[in-house]
Amino acid sequence: MKKRAKETDSSSTMNQIKPSTNVLINILFLILGLTCIFPLLFVFSISISSEEALRTYGYQIIPQEFSGAAYQFLWNERGMILHAAFMSVFITIFGTIITIALTTSMGYVVSRSSFKLKKLYTWIIFIPMVFNGGMLSSYVVVNNILGLRNTIWALILPLACSSFSVTICRTFFRTTIPDSIVESAKIDGAGQFRIWAQIVLPISKPVMATIGMFAAFGYWNDWFQASLYIDDKNLQTLQSMLNNIRASIEYLANNPYGGLSMQQYKLSMPTESVRMAIAIIIIVPIACTYPFFQKYFISGLTVGSVKE
Repeated sequence: MKKRAKETDSSSTMNQIKPSTNVLINILFLILGLTCIFPLLFVFSISISSEEALRTYGYQIIPQEFSGAAYQFLWNERGMILHAAFMSVFITIFGTIITIALTTSMGYVVSRSSFKLKKLYTWIIFIPMVFNGGMLSSYVVVNNILGLRNTIWALILPLACSSFSVTICRTFFRTTIPDSIVESAKIDGAGQFRIWAQIVLPISKPVMATIGMFAAFGYWNDWFQASLYIDDKNLQTLQSMLNNIRASIEYLANNPYGGLSMQQYKLSMPTESVRMAIAIIIIVPIACTYPFFQKYFISGLTVGSVKE
C-alpha cells in the first residue's frame, strides 16, 4: 500500500505544472485570444469612423472622428435587411437540422460492422473527399436536372451533407456506441430507425453539436449558392444581399463616369465604413452562438483521439 501511495504521489508530482510555466501559458493564450479579437475590433472601429477621417488618416484602431453614418445607411434599408436576415436564420436552422439528420444517419449505417454494403458506402463517402465534380457539374445538377432554381432547396440541399462530417460521425459511433446496445435493442424488437432515433441520437450530443456548428457556419456565411441559383428577391439571404450592396458601393466608388446624380449619391454615401459595418452584421450573430455549444463542440472534435 505504501509503495502504491508513493507511486501515486510521484505520478501526481510529475503531472503538476510549475507556477512560472502556468503564468507563461496563460500569457500565451491571452496573446492568442487578443490576436483573434483584434481584427473584429479593428473592423468595428472602421465601421464607426467618418468617411472624411478615413480618407485623411486611413484605417486606425481608434477613430479620429466617430460617425454612425454606416449603420444609419443600413438602418434605412432595414426592411429589406430584416427580411433577408429572416431568410438566413430560417435556412440556417432548417438546413442544420437536415444536415444533422442526414449525416448522423449515414454515419451510423457505415459504423455498423454487420452492414453488408459497408465497404461500398465507405468508398462512396471517401471519393468526394478526394475528387470534386466541379462547379459546372454542380450547377447542371441543381439547376437543370433537379430544377431547384429560385427555390429555397437550392440554398439548402447543396450544403446538406459532406464526407468530412460523415467521417466524424462514423468515428464517433464506432468508438462510442457498442454493438451490445444495438443487439439488445434488436432483441427487444426495435428496428434500425428506432435504434438510431431513440438510442443513438440521445447519447450523441457532442458529435451532433460539432456537425451542427459546422453546418450552421456554412449556411450562415454562404452567399455563393444564392448568387448562382436565386433571382427572386424574396428568397435572397442576408449575406447575398449585403454582398450585392457592397458590390454596388464598389461600383459607385470606382466609376467616375456614372453621371452627376450617381456621383452626388456616391459622395453623400459612406463607402469604406459601410463595408465594415456589413462585416460586423454578418459576423456577430453567428459568433454569439458559439459559447452555448463550446463544451459539446470541443468534445466532438476530439472524438476518437483518446482510447482507453
